[in-house]
Amino acid sequence: MISYDEALARLIGAVQSLPGETIGLDAAGGRTLAKRVVAAIDAPRADVSAMDGYAVRMAEARAGDWLNLVGEAAAGAPFGGDMSAGEAVRIFTGAYVPSGADCVVMQEYAEREGDRVRFREGFGPARHIRKRAGDFAQGATLLEVGQRLTPRAMVALAGADIAEIEVTRRPKVAVIATGDELEQPGSAHLSPHGLPESGSYGVSALAMSCGATLADRMRGRDDLEVLSGLARRALDIADCVVIIGGASVGDHDLARPMFAGIGLHEHFARIAIKPGKPVWFGMCGGKPVLGLPGNPTSAMVTARLFLVPLLAAMQGGNGADEVRFMPQILAADLPPNGSREAFVRARATEEGLLPADNQESGAQAPLASSDWLIRRSPNDGPCSSGQVVRAIRF
Repeated sequence: MISYDEALARLIGAVQSLPGETIGLDAAGGRTLAKRVVAAIDAPRADVSAMDGYAVRMAEARAGDWLNLVGEAAAGAPFGGDMSAGEAVRIFTGAYVPSGADCVVMQEYAEREGDRVRFREGFGPARHIRKRAGDFAQGATLLEVGQRLTPRAMVALAGADIAEIEVTRRPKVAVIATGDELEQPGSAHLSPHGLPESGSYGVSALAMSCGATLADRMRGRDDLEVLSGLARRALDIADCVVIIGGASVGDHDLARPMFAGIGLHEHFARIAIKPGKPVWFGMCGGKPVLGLPGNPTSAMVTARLFLVPLLAAMQGGNGADEVRFMPQILAADLPPNGSREAFVRARATEEGLLPADNQESGAQAPLASSDWLIRRSPNDGPCSSGQVVRAIRF
């Protein structure tokens, strides 16, 4: 068995980014940039007021001295002339600062009588002006290749006056669940030995949350001919194939054999982690194939650890960035860890991360409330409440 870090490095090293495509801004949210974004304009495009108030010359804005009001400036409706000595312009947030002014006095300090205004003590020394290109200049790189367009990044993208961008094509993912015992949810009760097939629904949803589209979700009995047919179909319609179950070494574990006749090249099989020892990965026809454990909870944990960085790499991102473990406070004691690296399901509380009581690989109820994974080293000793641990969002 190899370590998690080694397996992750092999997986990311084997994956290539998908081709790019040009899309409009309305469809850009959540996509990954295939070309850097360069600002088309300065931001702001001129010196603008950061406050509602009065544009003046700082040298003339002495407390108690009257200035003549000669106009008004609002966002999108600038003052038309030049401001001369002894004058002031009523100005609003976002308006261009009139030529000749170098300060905006907040309206809270102003006293106005008709076309005159004066100011009380205490209005300085801040000038309340956002300088031209103070945010970014035309031609500046705002977003880099491989960056995912989060809602926050979308603000910068639109603010750069960009209408179209080049992004990596969304990966099409096919998910295949294997096992004679699996039944369609809603019908398992009709079979005395049936189990609702749940893992493919969670894995598919996770893939789509990472920018992928679902090519198909399939279910196959433990029959090599049937599963080989599903494997061929999945490779025909998808960029990436995920197999759930059949990853061990028993007579009914056919996940790898189902690809054997169509050119599977394995990069790893079996990892020293818990849960997830049977996880395997290979390339088939130039497309990544990821095998996950059959237990739905183990499938979800390992999908977070491997499928999420895999899909990021396919979209031109840095897959390793998706699994950077950050320090967090532990909210309850943990017993000593075994010989394999472990990933403990936990939920965030005000006191820190609270591990789920049931860490069995088949436990599905605690999965719904677990939103973090705590990473534990092999043979790690007991951990106490309040101790710092490493974790990622689940």
